[in-house]
Amino acid sequence: MNRKNMLAVAASILVVSAVAFFCFNANDDLPVVAIANYGPHASLEASLRGIRIELEAQGFSKNIRYEIADVGFDAALIPQMITKLRASNPKVMVVKSTPIAQFAKGKIHDVPLVYCDITDPVSAGLLKDATKSHENITGSSDQEDLESILNFAKILLPQAKTVGLLYSTSESNDAALVAMMKTAAANVGLSVVAVPVDQSRDIPVRMQEFRGKADFIYVGTSGPIQPALPSIASEAQKMGIPVFNVEDQAVRDGLALASFGVNYESVGRNAGKLVAKLLKGVSVKDLAPVYPKPEDYRCFVNKKLAQKFGIKIPKNATVLE
Repeated sequence: MNRKNMLAVAASILVVSAVAFFCFNANDDLPVVAIANYGPHASLEASLRGIRIELEAQGFSKNIRYEIADVGFDAALIPQMITKLRASNPKVMVVKSTPIAQFAKGKIHDVPLVYCDITDPVSAGLLKDATKSHENITGSSDQEDLESILNFAKILLPQAKTVGLLYSTSESNDAALVAMMKTAAANVGLSVVAVPVDQSRDIPVRMQEFRGKADFIYVGTSGPIQPALPSIASEAQKMGIPVFNVEDQAVRDGLALASFGVNYESVGRNAGKLVAKLLKGVSVKDLAPVYPKPEDYRCFVNKKLAQKFGIKIPKNATVLE
């Protein structure tokens, strides 16, 4: 390489370095909010939207920088994602879903963690006490009032005796859901048929265990189960079993008869309030975990499916065509 070319290459390297240095410094004074998401799904996206809406409402819009990543529901990629987000030197890290929160809690000790979309943070090992933060973690739960959900289902299906529930054997969230569902069902006079699922591809086969046994099927927030809702709905419709879902998008899409559940945007906004306080200097030790309030719930019914099943729609439900 001649001297002229060497000088040109050197000049190019300096320009590239200067640009990289400028970009780094341009954002260096902005606090980073890192968000570790499990994958693209309606409820997770709604809570993510709620976090950003709340932070903007709290005065954090152009004065913070987001680093957002997801693993496409591939748990094997979680360590890599958390390591990458930690390298951004975040002021706060939001960890969405149980496996991500569990891994982050074990690896990240010098950054405040705010969990989101977690059903039972105690059984998941994130908290020691449901009402207090633990070490460097607090958060916003999506824990459902299952008795209210089941009572709503009984209004639509007054003859129902049994609720069907698929649960992932790999999710502690799901184990907690099964236990809570059995307690809630007993309190409202229903029984539960809980069917374990080892892998998502097994769902169409496992669904057959509900035939002649379940009067309706409830689909909760399980990471492995919820994305398979189209398959669940297809098999359920073949058997003439109504599906109740935790969020309303499935009702809008004609996959579920009804939903009575937490508004996930509200779950995200609750998490956003905690993040805002941390950005303002409040210690994570002083921030109690948050759970859904009555105003955080919504109920929807699909009109076409209601007509198909001969169901009268209650006045307090939002009807979706």
